[in-house]
Amino acid sequence: MKVILDTNVLVSGIFFSGVPYDILTAWRDGKINFIVSPEILDEYRRVGKEMENKFPGVEVAPFLELLAIEATMVAAKPLIKAVCTDPDDDKFLACAIASKANLICSGDKALLKTT
Repeated sequence: MKVILDTNVLVSGIFFSGVPYDILTAWRDGKINFIVSPEILDEYRRVGKEMENKFPGVEVAPFLELLAIEATMVAAKPLIKAVCTDPDDDKFLACAIASKANLICSGDKALLKTT
């Protein structure tokens, strides 16, 4: 199954437990395939650094390096017109379209709500 993770799910899986952690475990175990674009990976890195500052002792970079190697990278063209109420979230939809992903996993209401 091809899955795109919104940044909030990825960060929650790295720093906390629960369903987001279970999703990362499923990826580690080869049960799902993560799809990313360069824009999504950039956001993961930026937010990961912010979280490292809040939670000293947790290092995100090794996980993101593994993700960059193991995930399927797609070149997603930007959407012609903004769709999400937060246009910054459109990159997840663009990636889903480009990769024909099965699922976008998010807890972000702005990503789920269209304009």
